[in-house]
Amino acid sequence: MGLFLFPDEYYSSTYDIDFKRYYRRGYRAVFFDIDNTLVEHDAPADERSIRLIKKLKAMGFKVCFISNNKEPRVASFNKFMGADYVFKAGKPKADGYIEGMKKVHVGRKRTLFVGDQIFTDIWGANNAGLHSILVKQIAFREEIQIYLKRIIEWPIVLVFKLTHPFDVHE
Repeated sequence: MGLFLFPDEYYSSTYDIDFKRYYRRGYRAVFFDIDNTLVEHDAPADERSIRLIKKLKAMGFKVCFISNNKEPRVASFNKFMGADYVFKAGKPKADGYIEGMKKVHVGRKRTLFVGDQIFTDIWGANNAGLHSILVKQIAFREEIQIYLKRIIEWPIVLVFKLTHPFDVHE
């Protein structure tokens, strides 16, 4: 199994991540996927996601959304957050992540990426050399092509959990 598909860590939710710990470890940027990482698929930003992004920015993190969505979706999600973003990022290619690092002026060794899909988010973050965190998707209501990818992802997640127990936070 390709190790490029394994995240560095797994959390049951984006909202369970101890971002203060990462800040103490020297990370200065957090990149996020949006759909099913911060909110349900196609949902607008909610109080919880807005509160998290504001908290991270107050801690000193630069925040950037890396999304394969078109600009109207990403811009409307970002409306109340004022973060940087890259739309039509082309994940799993590294280009969108690299563009994000240029926007926030933080290098790969000090940037975290949080996403819910292995074949786009994690593969792309690993291609870009970022610390990758996989989170369980928020909801199961998704487009059919994403649901079908999830069927292939489940065994990869299981193998990761079994072989990297100290990197699993549930």
